Amino acid sequence: MLAEISALLAPIAAAIGYSSYKARQFEHAYPNIGELTDIGGYSLNAVHVPRPDTADLPPLVFIHGASGNLLDQTGAFREPLEGRAEMLFVDRPGHGYSERGGPENALPSGQADAIAKLMEKRGIEKAVIIGHSFGGAIAAAFGVHHPDKTAGLLFLAPASHPWPGGIDWYYHVATTPLVGWLFNHAVVVPLGLQRLERGTLNVFHPNPRPLDYVAKTGPSLVLRPRAFYNNASDFKRLHEYLTANAPHYSEISAPTVIITGDKDEIVWEHLHSRGLARDIKGAELIMVRGVGHKPDYLATDVAIAAMEKIAGKARDLAAIARKAEERLAGSSINQTVGTVPPSIVYSAP
Repeated sequence: MLAEISALLAPIAAAIGYSSYKARQFEHAYPNIGELTDIGGYSLNAVHVPRPDTADLPPLVFIHGASGNLLDQTGAFREPLEGRAEMLFVDRPGHGYSERGGPENALPSGQADAIAKLMEKRGIEKAVIIGHSFGGAIAAAFGVHHPDKTAGLLFLAPASHPWPGGIDWYYHVATTPLVGWLFNHAVVVPLGLQRLERGTLNVFHPNPRPLDYVAKTGPSLVLRPRAFYNNASDFKRLHEYLTANAPHYSEISAPTVIITGDKDEIVWEHLHSRGLARDIKGAELIMVRGVGHKPDYLATDVAIAAMEKIAGKARDLAAIARKAEERLAGSSINQTVGTVPPSIVYSAP
């Protein structure tokens, strides 16, 4: 009997040991470039770029999407905005190198409150809040709950409204007591590594993915057991949260721009982006034709022009989007085309 139990437990123990080893490797490959700040019982991690003397934009706060970390938005925006604004790139609670905090941080409103506290700690009174994908739900919650801290809102392929259907099976498994622990500690790493390439290609589909995207943004960090559990917990609660809270978007009064692609198969633009444009009075919706789920990387120039417009500068965003479409149509150098189905790493929203 003991031999049979040992034979059963040995591969499970080996898988857990392998996953633990790989998690340490992920952290070695992508060490923390931010700084942890105590915001009241737990710490949030962020890269803070102080306001430069040459700043011509208000402070900017960047919120990454599902399965991500602050390296994603840092890679898209830090360099092109260097010298123009104070910037705060945040690891959402329980993601990247941020601690999770309490159960309220499984909801977009709780994560928005955490970011508001971090802003206070960093001396940022008011900022333009930029949210990509899942970060869009948090940016919307921020606009509703912290209007005094909101200089403007920029949504990039946002997840903002309840959608028909459910979520992927592995999010249910990951959050199931006991079974979820075993799944997160023994299965997620080997399965996720098999699908990492397909997942990151999919998030850019149908557009080319930059060749250095994986190397620079650390998507494997989400495969660590605690991070994967937190990511799954966020998803489990999102639909119910959006159903209850989307009606409050009409309370948002901050200047708002929404940028989306018409080829986004991860977060449907007709439901989310158009829904935000309908619900937020005065919001401007910019559609970039031919773009999928990553306008932050593929239409960075459009996003920066939107920040400038929110700051009060005259910008024809529709014309800038058309120029971006022309640029994208003629450029595929140093990129890899994504043409694959969703994976365990990246999926809607």
